[in-house]
Amino acid sequence: MVSSDSGELLVDTVYGRLAERIFSGELPPGAPLSVPALAVELNVSRSPVRESVQRLIYDGIAVHTPYAGAKVAAIDEESIFDVMRVREVLDGLAALEATVKIDAPGLRVLAEIVERQRELLERAPDPAAEAALDLEFHTAIRAASGNAALRDALHRLDARAHLYRSGMWSIQRNREHALAEHRAILAALDAGDSLAAQTTATAHVAALTVRMKRWLATTRP
Repeated sequence: MVSSDSGELLVDTVYGRLAERIFSGELPPGAPLSVPALAVELNVSRSPVRESVQRLIYDGIAVHTPYAGAKVAAIDEESIFDVMRVREVLDGLAALEATVKIDAPGLRVLAEIVERQRELLERAPDPAAEAALDLEFHTAIRAASGNAALRDALHRLDARAHLYRSGMWSIQRNREHALAEHRAILAALDAGDSLAAQTTATAHVAALTVRMKRWLATTRP
């Protein structure tokens, strides 16, 4: 008999594999998420696939269409910028709360992420790696905040934001700005300055939104 813990771990694994394929573009917006087909493809039973697809729907990564089943969700420009405006506020709050709760190991984790980000700057752009590190940095701060409701809300917003892929991470100055902003957030957390942590985290998301808009302007005919 499979224990409940093993079952949950399998669901987490399947969810992660499906989310990674969606975020990478392997499963584009509108792609069907057939439980039987995915179960065969992933060599697992239908139950963990069904639960994973339901979680994708809950997170806004997938949608359910009557008589057609689940499919990968799509998100337009207006929606993504609505998401980013909410992220400004919530990521600022997460940094504020993390300031008084983060410990030395937590600060080391953030410093290591920033160092890996710096190392990436010495190589050719890797948008997927850059986006993953950015998410890892913010996820660590949210975890340090100790606010589960805040962390869950931001997780769903991030899931939706990942559906909107752009080439802005391939631009060198955007990569440099992101690193400088992460360093400023880390410095504020390390100094125990909650107001500065909130301000720099909010400003970072706001600046990221501006960079996204500017990049989009260059891609339009």
